[in-house]
Amino acid sequence: MYEERAARVPGAVVWTRTVTAGTAPAAPVLPDGCMDLIWCEGRLLVAGPDTRAHATGPGDGRRYAGIRFAPGAAPAYLGVPAHELRDRRTELSDLLGGAAARRLAERVDRAADPVAALEAVAVRLARSCEPPDPLLTHVVRALDAGRSVTETAAETGLGTRRLHRRSLAAFGYGPKTLARVLRLQRALALARAGVPFAETAARAGYTDQAHLSRDVRELTGETLRRLV
Repeated sequence: MYEERAARVPGAVVWTRTVTAGTAPAAPVLPDGCMDLIWCEGRLLVAGPDTRAHATGPGDGRRYAGIRFAPGAAPAYLGVPAHELRDRRTELSDLLGGAAARRLAERVDRAADPVAALEAVAVRLARSCEPPDPLLTHVVRALDAGRSVTETAAETGLGTRRLHRRSLAAFGYGPKTLARVLRLQRALALARAGVPFAETAARAGYTDQAHLSRDVRELTGETLRRLV
């Protein structure tokens, strides 16, 4: 069973997943421009930004909880450029040091409510550093609105080269890939809401339905109909 809600960290989401024996395999995790802090019964992991679908293991009988940070936020909280974690699942101890990460994991494990304890860890991480650059929020909003990389670079005053460098550090990939990932998420939301695929393609910013189909296949390894 999977559930999610808004987190106390601005722009973040708390999610939980419980896997019982005999349940169907979980759907793959699709690229969304985000990074997650994940607890799984004694382990704390960081899921870096994905450029392709990430298959999850069966994990029978396990409980998972996670904080999905808004695009561009987690690198500031964790002190590591996003591109170093791209398409990776990394132990938190590799980023914060073994002793510090072990104390945090033990605190979550011992808590009566591990989900609330994990959220408290995320809140402390967020409060211990400067908030993410609001310019990065503007980049996400502009690209998600369908503006081109050139237009976004001009709006932010960064220029295309600086925008690319800043995007690598904040999002894990350049603005063109980020725009593509955000467009995928727009298309999925429309299709899951029952919008016909041809209309989904037009409203999400694809050239046509064939373009939508190719892009979904390349980013997820699945058809749009199967994902829906």
